Amino acid sequence: MKYLTLIWSNLRRRQLRSVLTVLSIFVAFLLFGFLCAIREAFSAGVKLADADRLIVRHKVSLIETLPVSYGARLALLPGVRQVTHMTWFGGIYQNPKNMFASFAVEGDRFFALYPEFILPPEQQDRWQQVRHGAVIGRSLAERFHWKVGDRIPLTSPIYGQPASQPAWEFEICGIFDTSKKGADTSGMYFRYDYFDEARPRGKGAVGWYIVRSEAAVGADAVAARIDREFANSPYETKAEPEGAFAAGFVQQIGDIGSILMAVLSAVFFTILLVAGNTMSQSVRERTEEIGVLKALGFPGGLVLLFVLAESCLIALLGGLAGLGASWGLLAAGNPVPQLLPLLYVPGEALAQGALMALGLGLVAGVLPAWYALRLRTAEALRRNG
Repeated sequence: MKYLTLIWSNLRRRQLRSVLTVLSIFVAFLLFGFLCAIREAFSAGVKLADADRLIVRHKVSLIETLPVSYGARLALLPGVRQVTHMTWFGGIYQNPKNMFASFAVEGDRFFALYPEFILPPEQQDRWQQVRHGAVIGRSLAERFHWKVGDRIPLTSPIYGQPASQPAWEFEICGIFDTSKKGADTSGMYFRYDYFDEARPRGKGAVGWYIVRSEAAVGADAVAARIDREFANSPYETKAEPEGAFAAGFVQQIGDIGSILMAVLSAVFFTILLVAGNTMSQSVRERTEEIGVLKALGFPGGLVLLFVLAESCLIALLGGLAGLGASWGLLAAGNPVPQLLPLLYVPGEALAQGALMALGLGLVAGVLPAWYALRLRTAEALRRNG
């Protein structure tokens, strides 16, 4: 610590160059934080998936529906413990930009299959009593400043207007939270019986089923049994574990991990060249001073540490500031809630970024530090003397 003043004074010598270098590193780690948040948003469904939950959809496509009568047949299959269904509604509030995830569900079974969602019992009871009632997640309530008791008019590009009404109107009966960090609370769930009665078309059909398998049987075995049950029927199924379903959905967009690695590799290679060039220039400009330090008795190893410490300080200043800025900006508000409802920088990414900043400083400073170590005292004094 006693040499920190010396290291800091070296950074202040060429203030404009130091500031620009720190800013370039800052931008790189700001981008790193945002990209990690995007990756986390896409992979959250895979990480939070329940190993015993299965998604049963139409074999052809997710947009094809299944008969509501399949629920009773699924419940009778060996290895099936619980069954419910969901149907995508695609609700829009006031403006087409205000589209959010909304589903018709069986209110008495939905929360039993998703215990990570926490709804107060009195709100659950109210939801069962109000036919056009709905429950919403905490983040959705905060997004539109909704509260329990509000009446929300929605339109649906899929199902159009309900029978004898200009728009779908729902009463918010409850706001649920989650017991799992990162779980999605940006959705809205309303009663299927009200939805099926009021929709002008598609009656008696559901989007997909959620099945909880017996742990002793295994999810894969139950999935195979379900597909055999409905094989060669007009509505064949594809059953798969919830994690596999989420992973397949993400892969339709692309290999997010490879895309992020390609972008980050290009960015950090460029920043490495910038930081390395900065440190090389700084050491060359101080050749005489390095010679004086060695003449005064400073060992070569200590001079090497001076240069590495200076490089690491620059990298950590820019890196930690960039990581902090990305975390703070996303914590203050999600800029694209309609596209990525869960957008935050995970703690693992912050720790990884800090280590990367330190590694960047070490790699950028190793060649200039080695040059300072190998520099002979007489040669250094003569060069600028």
